[in-house]
Amino acid sequence: MRVGCFLLGAQFPGQGHGESLHRAVRSAEVAEEAGLDAVWLAEHHFVPYGTCPSAVTLAALLLGRTRRIRVGTAVSVLPTAHPVALGEQAALLHVTSGGRFTLGVGRGGPWVDLEVFGAGLEAYEKQFPESLDLLVRWLREPAVGACGDRFRFREVPVVPRPSESLTEEPGPEVVVACTSPSSVRTAAERGLPMLLGMHVGDEEKAEMIALWRRHARAAGRPSDEIHGAAHVSAGVCQIADRRTDAAETLLKAMPGWLRQGLGAHVTVDGRARRMRDPYAYTELLCGLHPVGTPRLCADRLAATGERTGIDRFALLVEGSGDLAATEENVRRLGVEVLPQLG
Repeated sequence: MRVGCFLLGAQFPGQGHGESLHRAVRSAEVAEEAGLDAVWLAEHHFVPYGTCPSAVTLAALLLGRTRRIRVGTAVSVLPTAHPVALGEQAALLHVTSGGRFTLGVGRGGPWVDLEVFGAGLEAYEKQFPESLDLLVRWLREPAVGACGDRFRFREVPVVPRPSESLTEEPGPEVVVACTSPSSVRTAAERGLPMLLGMHVGDEEKAEMIALWRRHARAAGRPSDEIHGAAHVSAGVCQIADRRTDAAETLLKAMPGWLRQGLGAHVTVDGRARRMRDPYAYTELLCGLHPVGTPRLCADRLAATGERTGIDRFALLVEGSGDLAATEENVRRLGVEVLPQLG
């Protein structure tokens, strides 16, 4: 079982941007010290929900500061990025880190980001598959051209190539954030593993994996690829000597962050949006994920693995909003929970 941290650089009420980002960087360093498998970095624009606007840039910093741990994006928002530019960055990080980089991509949302970066609503609503195909080709082929609805250009060489040998892995791993049946199908038809959100429980995640497998088989993907797909489950982790203390820590801090962060999202076209109740959402997360004693946290991770087949986790560890408490949470995850997972 491979357990990693999920870091947003979350800006809790009363905190500055620098404080939030410093906590994320320090948490990644502690994650390596504690023996965790990976660090996953979120990307957001113009909102305090997360203060990292470029997950690949922060990944580059952390890959330079670490020596063992994997670093992944969760996710880089593909509609607001050019697939070739993102592919070049991913290839660069893959080569220079010795293969420790994972590129997670997703559709994002119908936010004002689409207006600011000139992508337009169609990039979010209709053109994600085209962007994803171009990105994957860039990471797998020696030269690439495009003649799609959104991207058109003559064939150009891929520099740097993620792999120059047919016997090596073809390039950085690519995972796709999936929150709907259509995104599950998009990932499955290309044989790409999914990153499944923290807002859904084990039963729904198991159903999404079953759907992924059906679409992958229908698309003719190889059997070993289907059964070996390393999907990732996102969740929340807070460790304490008593479950009530762990839940109380999150219930005191997270609703204020969620209310401020989620409430700041602005739609590009003025469409109505309904925000979750922050306190009820925090309670839901405490019930779904490893929040409690080290034994309880290990049991919950093991149970999710049994129910879904997932053996990779990206756990939000900064729910307290406090640097020292987050560092302790990460250390306890590595020292007290991981050994119980075998």
